[in-house]
Amino acid sequence: CHGTHSMSMFLNTLTPKFYVALTGTSSLISGLILIFEWWYFRKYGTSFIEQVSVSHLRPLLGGVDNNSSNNSNSSNGDSDSNRQSVSECKVWRNPLNLFRGAEYNRYTWVTGREPLTYYDMNLSAQDHQTFFTCDSDHLRPADAIMQKAWRERNPQARISAAHEALEINEIRSRVEVPLIASSTIWEIKLLPKCATAYILLAEEEATTIAEAEKLFKQALKAGDGCYRRSQQLQHHGSQYEAQHRRDTNVLVYIKRRLAMCARRLGRTREAVKMMRDLMKEFPLLSMFNIHENLLEALLELQAYADVQAVLAKYDDISLPKSATICYTAALLKARAVSDKFSPEAASRRGLSTAEMNAVEAIHRAVEFNPHVPKYLLEMKSLILPPEHILKRGDSEAIAYAFFHLAHWKRVEGALNLLHCTWEGTGFRLFPNISLLVFSAAFHEVSVYPKKELPFFILFTAGLCSFTAMLALLTHQFPELMGVFAKAFLSTLFAPLNFVMEKVESVLPSSLWHQLTRI
Repeated sequence: CHGTHSMSMFLNTLTPKFYVALTGTSSLISGLILIFEWWYFRKYGTSFIEQVSVSHLRPLLGGVDNNSSNNSNSSNGDSDSNRQSVSECKVWRNPLNLFRGAEYNRYTWVTGREPLTYYDMNLSAQDHQTFFTCDSDHLRPADAIMQKAWRERNPQARISAAHEALEINEIRSRVEVPLIASSTIWEIKLLPKCATAYILLAEEEATTIAEAEKLFKQALKAGDGCYRRSQQLQHHGSQYEAQHRRDTNVLVYIKRRLAMCARRLGRTREAVKMMRDLMKEFPLLSMFNIHENLLEALLELQAYADVQAVLAKYDDISLPKSATICYTAALLKARAVSDKFSPEAASRRGLSTAEMNAVEAIHRAVEFNPHVPKYLLEMKSLILPPEHILKRGDSEAIAYAFFHLAHWKRVEGALNLLHCTWEGTGFRLFPNISLLVFSAAFHEVSVYPKKELPFFILFTAGLCSFTAMLALLTHQFPELMGVFAKAFLSTLFAPLNFVMEKVESVLPSSLWHQLTRI
């Protein structure tokens, strides 16, 4: 029992001051970790401990990447519905986002306040780096400058970098190259302009939509040339393939923004044609959600048959839903009956088939996003839509109502039908229609979707509070806490004492004595 006796002696030698020092030091260390974790989360939007564990420890422990597991399970029957439910509840880029220089900055000039959150702008910076850069950018000086510009947080620094990229191209645009390697005959070769530099200036420096359109047209000229060159070289290696993918993203973005400029400047038919041509030229690039821009422009033209045709293509169960798709479908159904609809008459005679279809379409829309009706019915004030939206959230409702409220007002009686259906007025006699979705709690204010606190911040906060409380109790009641600490440590070391006793009983006493000395 030499080991057990040594353990007991060790525990008896620990004084209350030791426990105070132990708990106080633990509280200090956990507090410092908490402060660092909080600072890192506020700056980068993620937990440092979680990021390190996922990036470095997970591969060592044989973790499987989510993307690969998703790909391997894509053949399962339920994978489509799983992907749909996930995609419906994540942050997406707003397809109808405003222009920073020509639209968002007007709010800043008038009020002196920023219309966009830091989190929103940080997501946009990540999007720009994903779509507008590639690994070979360092080989071209202008693209290398723009690669740094997209990461720059200061707007003026970004704009200055874009001008610098264009100036470098201007200086290097006339390069003498030999027509024949062994010849003394030279030619002047014109280098392409930097399309992404024009994009940045159009988005952030142009103070009017007309100025932005001019810059986007220059970007189109440069981007189209880069796209055609990289298209010819895309099969020469992975580097060329990545460059062509980047050039494709740049070209699609430019054409889409040019169509949006035309829509803003009142040339709606031209905008519709540009969007249709773009969707026909790049049918697989659904990530830009160009069909939502097309739906809004067609509603402005009151081309309801064309709107229905677009919905028939995109309002599919296998594709991610959106407030634009659901509420536009409801608007078309409501349009057929809203001008003659009366809640009192409907409660007396019952709903016709067309009215039932309209009510069910509104129910479907409100079930997808219950925040939209209060904005369409002007019960909540609209604010400028963010650059990113949370599907089925308050931010998506703001973005939808900001552009589509006028379309609902244009259809006579549509808002009245929405109000009656949303409130449940006149439909209490029809139990087959569920009104439960309308009792959902609404946000008090329009809030951009917040990220949940990481687990490790909560854990370190709890650990810091617990150890601080132990340190305080030990300082105030040293004797009592000493008894509790000894009892806890004795219980904690009980399995070890048991093992040591078994080892002592098996091994010869002389051998055990030598081992303990070692």
